[in-house]
This record gives sequence, structure tokens and C-alpha cells, in this order.
Amino acid sequence: MSDKIVRIGGASGAWGDSPMAVPQLLRADVNYLMMDYLAEVTMSLLARAKMKDPNAGFPPDFVGYLKRSLPEIARRNIRIVSNAGGVNPQGCKKALEALAAELGLQLRVAVAEGDDLMPMVETLRARGIREACSGDALPPRLLTANAYLGALPIAAALKNGADIVVTGRCADSALALGILMHEFGWTVDDYDKLSAGSLTGHVLECGPQATGGTHTDWRDVPDWHNIGYPIAECHADGTFVLTKPANTGGLIVPAVVAEQVLYEVGDPAAYILPDVVADWSHVTVAQDGANRVKVGGARGNPSTKQYKVSATHQDGYRAVASISIVGPDAVAKAERTAEAIIARARMLFRERNIADFSATHSEALGSEASYGAKARARATREVLLRVVVEHNDREAIDIFAREIGSIGLSFAPGTTGIYNGRPKPTPVVKLFTFFIDKAVLLPPRVQVAHDPAFEVKVPTDGGYAPMQPTQAADEMKSDEPTVEANLLDLAYARSGDKGDSSNIAIFARKPEYVPVLRHALTPERLAAHFAELVQGPVVRFEAPGLNAFNFLLSNALGGGGMASCRIDPQGKAFGQMALEMKIPVPLSLARKLAAPLAEDMTATRRE
Repeated sequence: MSDKIVRIGGASGAWGDSPMAVPQLLRADVNYLMMDYLAEVTMSLLARAKMKDPNAGFPPDFVGYLKRSLPEIARRNIRIVSNAGGVNPQGCKKALEALAAELGLQLRVAVAEGDDLMPMVETLRARGIREACSGDALPPRLLTANAYLGALPIAAALKNGADIVVTGRCADSALALGILMHEFGWTVDDYDKLSAGSLTGHVLECGPQATGGTHTDWRDVPDWHNIGYPIAECHADGTFVLTKPANTGGLIVPAVVAEQVLYEVGDPAAYILPDVVADWSHVTVAQDGANRVKVGGARGNPSTKQYKVSATHQDGYRAVASISIVGPDAVAKAERTAEAIIARARMLFRERNIADFSATHSEALGSEASYGAKARARATREVLLRVVVEHNDREAIDIFAREIGSIGLSFAPGTTGIYNGRPKPTPVVKLFTFFIDKAVLLPPRVQVAHDPAFEVKVPTDGGYAPMQPTQAADEMKSDEPTVEANLLDLAYARSGDKGDSSNIAIFARKPEYVPVLRHALTPERLAAHFAELVQGPVVRFEAPGLNAFNFLLSNALGGGGMASCRIDPQGKAFGQMALEMKIPVPLSLARKLAAPLAEDMTATRRE
């Protein structure tokens, strides 16, 4: 077994992440910087930017954040892999080359392309492409259509001497997998290793989420202001140790890393990626020293013969108004204000023979509006009313927006402010997901520096054979009486989104809690808990290696992403909301759970 270790620093978790990541990681011993910038929402924003300026279409932060550090990066031969090409990878490549020239650096910048399907939209339409979940036909006009490419173009670019590799849309995890395929010589049928390399990228892709960001036990995470960015110390067998730069904040313990392993995953035993169908159900995480966690146990299966494609399209316009209301009965005032301003707009529409809104939504933030009937803050004396309206006609949105200024004169006492002034119409961008055979697309193309571009052969025959998910038997057969306990005392959680679906991963704090959770946390129980938010089925999967249960909630986000009118369009709060559940536990266990609380109270009294 090779003793070689490849150290990859996760220097960006999303467009908008902190510029402190790059210089912080350069204080550590890293060989690569992996920088993730893309999401479905990001692609549509970049497409709109490119429509205004053909030189735009990639996150400008990427080039800007590198400017100060690029000389040191070049001096230390640290290589960079990023999907910051967005919808204009060639434009991003040119911007990087211009920056290198300005700094007097000789860097070979590579671009990997082939994800953009916009040139073949009519071919797709002729093939009768349908949306993966709804079955809808392809919309008349798309903003973007991008296939999630894999790691092979990245590995090929590095093999041909690239110092910086820029891609368009690819699987986020492929950024790390491409590095590891190049460094360790993994082949397209090393399925367990491809799964392990994908897991490395998956843990790194959200930056400081892997080092304590958004952790359930947030009080245990020190120094948020200087949180460390993740470093994966990768071995040839696919295992890695997650750590972070010295003298930084954050926390790396098994619970933190486990949360990230199942973040935005459906079936942990069948996570479909372009290069492999990953089985992470038996992944293990173990402490390996202070702020060091060893990750292993990934398994892999052959890939499918299809690429996932995320397309976006515009579906009318939206306006969002925010109004602060203070004083007694603030919630009731806010609710009546929302009703009145929508009714006024509708009255004006009728006078002009304009159709009704396509959607309306209102919520009084501060009143626990996200909880619906479970809200406990109706008596609050201060709320921020959020009114969202959508219409196919921009003129109708303008009519609504012009009336917002009248709210402070016509409606509730205690109306104190209209934030950001009169709302402006913005396009409603919706996601359209479908699958397409890899063999239908042209092979990805790579160009390194000014060398001739070349095609990268990608396996197209697939080979994945789906298996029926297995569920462990319910072991709670005891006649011992039960009492209700807080789920938070037994578990921690992380939730995320995939389109209009949300996943909630729930992890037992101790292995002996697993049977209790399996018995109590049925799909039906989760569906009932989220009944006001979730319109589709709830499915439960298990990840025994992490003592975890992963729930996939379909039609849960009001359309998801930019299509949703909700304050939580990506299900970020679902994990926290799940932990508020009370579940039945054996009386003996409840007593054990209560004992530490009693000890804490005794210690407090003594102080």
C-alpha cells in the first residue's frame, strides 16, 4: 500500500462563501484547493448575467478571491480545481489567464466543457424529454440546461499539466474525485475507490459545514468568526482524515462529519453520481486526534448509463414586500394587512381586465409562521410581514408594487417600515430535471492552456443494477412502560434539499439508541410532523455505519429553490424542526437521559 498522502483543502462551499478560506488554507500543508461554486439557483443567476454581458456567466468572486494569493499558490505548486466556470467556462479561463499575466505568473489554466445542452434543446424536445418527477414536457424556453459531468475530464486536465482546472456543471464531489483519480491512478472500474473519492468531495464541497458550521450542537463549536476550512488527507485506499488548519475555530468530531456525509443524500446505499453509484450506508467516522476524524467504509457500484440534467426556465414574475408591524396583536394586524394588500391588487386587476395572481404567499416572521398550526408565538408584539406574489404579467406585479407604499397610511396601527422600499418584479426561475443517455451527448472536451482541445472518453454503458432497500427489523419488543422524551436528547440531525425534495438525516447519539429511534421514527410519524409542509411521500433509509436514519420528503419545499415562496425554500430548518419531536422511550432509558440533567442542575445550584 502506498504511503502517499494527497491533501485537499475545501476553499469554497458556495458562491458567497468567505474570501478568508484561501489564505487560511495556504497556512496549512495542502496540495490542492477545491472550490465549489455551483447550485441550481446559481446556474440560473449566471445565465441571466451572461444574457446581459457575454463575458459574464461565472462567479466573479472566484477570480477576485484568488488575486491576492495566486503568487504564493504558484510558488508552492498548489493546484486548483473548481466548477466556477458556471455557464461560461471559457470566459472564466480567460479571466484567470489575464490575472496570471497581470501578476507575471506562468500558469496553465484548463477548461473542461460538454455539460451545456442548450445547443441541442430542440433535439431534446424531439426526443420527448419529460421532467423526472412531474412528467411535464420540456418548457418552451429554457434559461439553462446542464448535465452533471463526472471526474474524468478533471483527471485528464491534471494529467496534461494543468495548474488550474475550471469546469462548468459537474457533480460537486467530482472535483475531489478527479484529483484523486489523477494522483492515485484509480480507473473507471475501481468502484469502491470512486465511491470513496466522491465521499471526500462530498464532505469538502460545503466548506465549513464539515468543520462545525450548522452543527446540531452549535454551542460546542468555538470561534465561529475564525472557523477553519476543511482539509482532507487522502490515502490511496480511499480512506481520508478530515482536519483543518491550526489555530482556527470550528470543531471536527464524528458527529459533525456524519452530518455532512448524509447532507442532501437520498438513499445512502444508492447515491447516484456520474462516475459511480455510491454506497455510503456503511461509512464510518472515528476520532483520530484533536480535530481529526478518519472516514472510511465507502463502497461503490457501476454507474448508470445516464447523466442527470438540471434545466431552468422562467415562469412569470415575482415581488416580495417586507413590512414591520409592532404593538399588541401584531400577528393579527400582519395577517389582515396581507389580505388587504392582495385584495386591493385584485380589485385593480379586475378594473383593468388583468388575470389573477398565479400565486400568493404571506407569513409573519417572528410569529413562528413556518410552524403553521404548531406555532407558539401568536402573542408576539413585533413581526416582519413578508408578502410574496407571482404573476405571468410584469405589469400586474408593478401594480401590486405601487400599492405597497399605501400600507402605512391605510392599514394597521404600528406599521413602522417598508424594508427595501417598493419591491421590483424579478423573474421566477424554476427547475426542470431530467435524465439523458450518456451516449447521446458528445464526449467532454478539455483544453489546457493554449494546447489543442481533446475529447475525454467516458463509459456510456452503465451497468448499475438497483437493489431493493433493506430495513432492519424493529427490535422494540419489550413490555417495559414508555414515556415521552425529547428527540434532541437522543439524536442530532442535518437537512438539505434536492429540487422540491428535502432529506432529513437523524443520527443516534449512542448506538444503543438506534432501536428506539427505529421504532419511533417511522415514515408515517415524520409525515405527520411535517404535514403542513410536505405534500408527497416520506421514505426512510438506514445508514448503519453512522447509526443513522435518512428520510426523503418529496414535494416538501413549495417548488424548492428560487421557485419557492417560503422563507425556507431549501429545507435548511427541517432537521431542527424534526429534533423538536417527542418520542416514546423505555422508562429505564428516560431515567438515564434525565440523570445528567439533574446533575447539571445540582452543579448549578452549588455554584
